[in-house]
Amino acid sequence: RTDAINAFAAGWDAQDAVVAVTQGALDHLTREELQGMVAHELSHLHEGDTRLKMRLAGMVFGLELVYNFGEEMRERRGLAWWFGSAIMLAGLAGWVTGRMLKAAVSRQREHLADARAVQWTRSRDGLGGVLRKVMAQRRDTPAGYEQRGHTGLDHPTVQHMLLVDVGSLRALQRWLDSHPTLDERVQRIYGRRMQPLPLTPVNEAPEPARRSGSVAPGAVSLASLVDPFARHT
Repeated sequence: RTDAINAFAAGWDAQDAVVAVTQGALDHLTREELQGMVAHELSHLHEGDTRLKMRLAGMVFGLELVYNFGEEMRERRGLAWWFGSAIMLAGLAGWVTGRMLKAAVSRQREHLADARAVQWTRSRDGLGGVLRKVMAQRRDTPAGYEQRGHTGLDHPTVQHMLLVDVGSLRALQRWLDSHPTLDERVQRIYGRRMQPLPLTPVNEAPEPARRSGSVAPGAVSLASLVDPFARHT
């Protein structure tokens, strides 16, 4: 029940897939924005991203175990110490390479899911509004957004599952980020830089703002977004 605006998709296929959104998303997003958010997550399921990312996460975790095994062997003396050092180096090199590969794939799939969400909902202001409101949350309460209610989801192993990653890594580690920056994603959606949107609770928003949250003309319903799964079953 975090106030932070976020969502994630999980599941191996359409039969066990799940999409979850935070309480903050329900409180601060209009209907059009919620459609954009859910369409983004459904795109991950439709394209098989959840399966791919779970496999990549498993690979990275396995390489981390190799490193840990080598570290344990280094506690012994003699030949085992040298053997453990070699395993540690191999595990570390594989882990770093795996993390870089997983991050690069994840960033590319996020851009694709953003584009698919805009295509399905026929509205840039849907998902675009979500990302701009997250920008406002990070600007106004940066510590609160990163730490509030993301316990268990702030681990690098599962960052790729979220609509928006939790926290930014240090400058020297940004090549391991699982998501493009919010500015980059918003600029790709709108074709230009956009400012953050105010975080007015939906149930307190003025009437014109509520009307702006209605489905864009010609937009598809969320029910129809699930239909593409039929092509993968």
